Amino acid sequence: MVKVNCLNKISPVGLNLLTDNYTQVEETADANAILVRSAAMHDMDFSDNLAAIARAGAGVNNIPLDKCAEKGIVVFNTPGANANGVKELVICGMLMASRDIVGGIEWTKENESDPNVKKTMEKAKSQFAGKEIKGKKLGIIGLGAIGVLVANAANRLGMDVYGCDPFLSVGNALNLSRDIHVVKTREEIFKECDYITVHAPLLDDTKEMINKETIAMMKDGVIILNYARDLLVCEADMVEAVQSGKVAKYMCDFASPAFKDVKNIIATPHLGASTEESEDNCAIMAVNQVMDYIENGNIKNSVNYPACDAGICTTEGRITVNHKNVPNMLTQFTKVFAEEGINIENMVNKSRGEYSYSVFDICSPSGVHLVEQLEKIEGVLKVRIVK
Repeated sequence: MVKVNCLNKISPVGLNLLTDNYTQVEETADANAILVRSAAMHDMDFSDNLAAIARAGAGVNNIPLDKCAEKGIVVFNTPGANANGVKELVICGMLMASRDIVGGIEWTKENESDPNVKKTMEKAKSQFAGKEIKGKKLGIIGLGAIGVLVANAANRLGMDVYGCDPFLSVGNALNLSRDIHVVKTREEIFKECDYITVHAPLLDDTKEMINKETIAMMKDGVIILNYARDLLVCEADMVEAVQSGKVAKYMCDFASPAFKDVKNIIATPHLGASTEESEDNCAIMAVNQVMDYIENGNIKNSVNYPACDAGICTTEGRITVNHKNVPNMLTQFTKVFAEEGINIENMVNKSRGEYSYSVFDICSPSGVHLVEQLEKIEGVLKVRIVK
């Protein structure tokens, strides 16, 4: 029986995919797999029984990836599952920034008891006059699953869209509208665009990439949107830029004490993926990935181990090994199989940085003694019997 622990509430649409071979447990120490959303895991201890952690979402800052890799725990995320929900909020944020809808709503609430409100609103509405987004230049930094959807939606709304992503995948490039201008550097986005939205991962290169120096490159009155990660923007520099008028509006999905009482910064409480559809999609993807790993040893959308697809096992046995990416490992593995008199019918080995993953389809069922022999090899982190 495979034991699954849910650190956060996970959509039942996903959990219902678990078969009778799985059971949910309350304690993480008992779990073979953990499903998580935003719960902090950096201070947690992980048992040797834990094989996988699946984040029902894209960001994995709450999970200690290196610690997990060292224990042979594969960490999955669900890129693209919540993309449409985030895209819709970005478009909403862009419209709110352009038309001062929030200011208009606040005025209406303050004056709705006025019996002459229908007359006074005609005079008052000029203070909330905005501009249309059609024909304006939108710059998108990061053309992943969300960035591509934002680009295509903005293009259909009549915007002149520019995108930048040094790691643009072939799949995402094919999904981009032919009208999108793909540029080579972020600086081109900073200098040319009326609206800038960021959809990049948090890396050393992207941390606080929106700062005093890059804001200085931008047009006066630029509108900046951040529905990706709070640390992509230097909050102190953004507050200063908004207060000076250099940045007309900053729309983000992250509450912060730094934004208190700062006019023209509109923050929402991390609502990007908070739709029923996004939560369902993330749960479905997370559960499917965990089940495929547990039952077949396949890895898809891991953030700390290489992708590996060995298909469904058709031999008598399958055993997987999480190990360090160092020379001579495969030679040592095959020597163990030979000494045990076991023929390897198929083998897959993949590497990613410091870590590797190997799958062996063998002519006999995997046994505990074989696992023990493989575990003795220096550099082996986890050995698991799949079949």
